[in-house]
Amino acid sequence: MTAYVATHREMTLSSASNRLVDEALRMHEHPLITFKDGPAGRRARVVGGPDVWEIIGAIRSVRAADPAVTGDDALVAVTETSGVPMPFLRAALAYWGDFPEEVDAFLDRAAAEAAQAQAAWQRQQELLGR
Repeated sequence: MTAYVATHREMTLSSASNRLVDEALRMHEHPLITFKDGPAGRRARVVGGPDVWEIIGAIRSVRAADPAVTGDDALVAVTETSGVPMPFLRAALAYWGDFPEEVDAFLDRAAAEAAQAQAAWQRQQELLGR
């Protein structure tokens, strides 16, 4: 535990213990979910696969592209385009069902960053007269 706190300097031994216990309980309820640190912060992901927020974003993208695609058809479309197996998609969906605010916060942050990058690119193109 001391090594964990040493690499997560913003945490105390107590807060690290609380986080790890909370994550262990979540993994107990959602066996295909694990947690990983990264540039975007600590986040839920399917074991050996993408982050939960990425899967939920893909499902939303399929539904936005064709609102008539619902239920298992939406999941099949994500499986076919991403290669993520169906059990992992269902695990991500179940996790999101229990923790939507957490997952949606990552989606909102990704959307904001994409919008900022698009705006910066657009300004560059305008300056270049394109």
